[in-house]
Amino acid sequence: LGQTFNITSQEATKLSLAFSGTPLTSAEDCQKLSEDVQNAILAVATVYYWLPKGQGTTLRKMVRDATTEVVEGMIQLTETILSAPLESLSQEQLISTGGVWEACEQVSNLPRDNQAAVASALAACLGVVKDALEEMEHALVEGQDPYSDIMEDEDLGFRGNRDTYWSEADRKLLSSCMGLMKASKACLKKVLGVVKAYGKADSPEQIAQLDDLADIANEISPSVDELALSMYPPMNELAVRLNAAKLASVLKKVLEITKTSHVCPPSEEGWVLFLTSAVDHNMNKIKNFTQGQL
Repeated sequence: LGQTFNITSQEATKLSLAFSGTPLTSAEDCQKLSEDVQNAILAVATVYYWLPKGQGTTLRKMVRDATTEVVEGMIQLTETILSAPLESLSQEQLISTGGVWEACEQVSNLPRDNQAAVASALAACLGVVKDALEEMEHALVEGQDPYSDIMEDEDLGFRGNRDTYWSEADRKLLSSCMGLMKASKACLKKVLGVVKAYGKADSPEQIAQLDDLADIANEISPSVDELALSMYPPMNELAVRLNAAKLASVLKKVLEITKTSHVCPPSEEGWVLFLTSAVDHNMNKIKNFTQGQL
């Protein structure tokens, strides 16, 4: 794959230089350049299809995304050359050429097996959840009005709209929701740690277990985002309860899959049980606070 990406990068350079000014490239040379570009792209696609599905769907998806970027980059470069005047090298052409180079260089950062691919996917999820948690913590620290930094209006003066404020009852519910979001972060951090420490991609069973973990863990960050959005005033307690229940369900599934997979030896079971209890504890409090909404 690295070899085909390097060849594609070189073909992009040759193509761009051939159309960077006068004299114009001959029809024969154009034909040869076109064939070389096409062959390079076909080689990239072929090597991607050679990657056995049994090596893991998470790894395969990452390789597919990198391959797609190379192909789309070359399409964009070709279209830029076709639409630009022939006299000089345009800024768009330079950017498009650089885009292909960048896409081709990504091959060196691709994971080498499914264990590395799943660790990379979990780290990306963890980053998104951390951002969502920090944003909500910041909004809570800002005081009673979480919109104070984005809804200032000098012409209107002081805003007395209660829809932009959290009540005391809201804040009690928010506390348990934050507990659930913190459990999400802790869960991803711990799962990432055991995947790095104990994860293996030596057998079909191990590879499949890692893919199952990545698939369910991918549902955490969208669920955290949905809960966070419903937490802003005016709060709809029923929506908060439903979103919290969805997140709690996803977290418990992640913990369950982790516990039964090869990445969780007996020495790691303690934190799995602790986080399961933390999810239940916060979810029960959320149910109590929103009982009147059912």
